[in-house]
Amino acid sequence: MMRRCLLITAVLAALFSLAACKKEFSPADGAAPAQQVVKGGDPSFVTVDKPDQFPLVTAEKLEAAAQLQATGSVFPDISREIPVISLANGRVVDIKARLDDYVKKGQLLLKVQSTDVAGAFDVYLKAVNDERMNNMAYVRAQSLYAHGAISQAQLEQAEHAEKDARADLNAAEQVLKSLGVDKDHPSEVVNVYSPISGVIVTQNVTQAAAAGVNLSGSATAFTVADLSTVWIVCDVYEIDIPKIQLGQTAQIHLNAYPDRVLTGRVSDIGPVLDPSIRTAKVRIEIANPGILRLGMFVTAIFKSKEKSTFALIPASAILHLHDHDWVYIPAGGQQFRRVEVTAGDLLPGNKQQILSGIAPGQQVVAQVLQLESTVEAQ
Repeated sequence: MMRRCLLITAVLAALFSLAACKKEFSPADGAAPAQQVVKGGDPSFVTVDKPDQFPLVTAEKLEAAAQLQATGSVFPDISREIPVISLANGRVVDIKARLDDYVKKGQLLLKVQSTDVAGAFDVYLKAVNDERMNNMAYVRAQSLYAHGAISQAQLEQAEHAEKDARADLNAAEQVLKSLGVDKDHPSEVVNVYSPISGVIVTQNVTQAAAAGVNLSGSATAFTVADLSTVWIVCDVYEIDIPKIQLGQTAQIHLNAYPDRVLTGRVSDIGPVLDPSIRTAKVRIEIANPGILRLGMFVTAIFKSKEKSTFALIPASAILHLHDHDWVYIPAGGQQFRRVEVTAGDLLPGNKQQILSGIAPGQQVVAQVLQLESTVEAQ
């Protein structure tokens, strides 16, 4: 009897153990097995246990104009940079504007106390007196000649003397005008005005400083630049120069305003190459909508007139990571490989042009974020 009880107990224990093992290894009801991702030694390769869960799409063929990208910076148009000159030598007694200010044409910028005014006005007064005396002598000579009291040669001599005196007077008036002095209200303080409307890009004077070329070494007090039109100067490699032509349009993408795209025109292709990096300076003229600032970094995109073949894939197949664009392509078996590409224009239908990296007909993962999130989760 005791032996029979022990046998029954052993059988029951074996049954319970078998049931527990089956329950331990049975999957949860209705739950799909977790996707397994294995990372290899090369970080660009990933291995998945079920690659069919990541559908592929074939890159289409696109005929479009080839593009060339070049980086550049914003510079002023030198033909629109005008120096503000103080022809009067002296001391600055008042400054009405400063660096980076926007000024209008004819706006007072500074005042200079100058001894040049006294000398110029003295010359002017003497010229006025000389012209008056010579004019009176010429009128008297005309009267004497009419009565036969003097010869024609004497009349002509008086006429020439009056013309010379008038020329000296005009010259003295021009000197006062160039110095900014009103001949009817002379003052030792000379006003200097802005010659154009624009932004002050350089300032060479300060309060109580010397002004004028004889005292300061330079007659230029300020430089005013009209920034309504600016230059984009780009470095283009020697091999790419034939792809650019004068008058060609270029799209300007701003780092500071990524949503704004401007259009400019190639106005010059530099005739001299930089011997160290083998690039030429390409100048683009562009109207400034008010957001372009000197020194800004930009990207210029030139489109050639000839068409080339590119790949076209859904935008969802492109991974934007660390300022680079990537796609995943099948690498055989259960592997995918991450490949860097250069993305171009975004086209209708949420598709994007690929400038380089893959070719038409090549397969890529259609939903790259699905694969990337699976990789990161593992």
